[in-house]
Amino acid sequence: MKKVLCAASLGMALAFSASVQAADKIALVNVAEVFQQLPAREAVAKQLDNEFKGRASELQRMESDLQTKLQKLQRDGSTMKASDREKLEKEAVTKRDEFTQKAQTFENDSRRRQVEERNKILGRIQDAVKVVAGKEGYDLVLDANTAVYSASSKDITSEVLKQVK
Repeated sequence: MKKVLCAASLGMALAFSASVQAADKIALVNVAEVFQQLPAREAVAKQLDNEFKGRASELQRMESDLQTKLQKLQRDGSTMKASDREKLEKEAVTKRDEFTQKAQTFENDSRRRQVEERNKILGRIQDAVKVVAGKEGYDLVLDANTAVYSASSKDITSEVLKQVK
């Protein structure tokens, strides 16, 4: 089994090196840098903040109410009637479960929207890389953060950034 895996990896490495050798012009682009410098990234962050602001406020209010109930239970629980204490405990458990469920849904929705927006921006960056590579005649463009060594490749990050803006 190990021999098959070694042979497969060696074959892939040779195929990659052959494709790199066949590429006459190679360029590098720092995708992370382009992503960080895009003004659209900040606009999307603000848009997402506004989109989730109401739900975040509701969660903060729910958390505050839950904390108040727990503090009251802790402070007055020993002096309360058993029926009142049980009622307050049930309310606290119900509020905690409701808060946990809503907080989890909020996190999932927020994460999903962030990924959607990030992928849109990365798509724009990829399109810009294709345009710049086509204009300047590059056969291969690699992300600068994944290239281990490059002696003769040109960095086209600034051109890509101009194209995306």
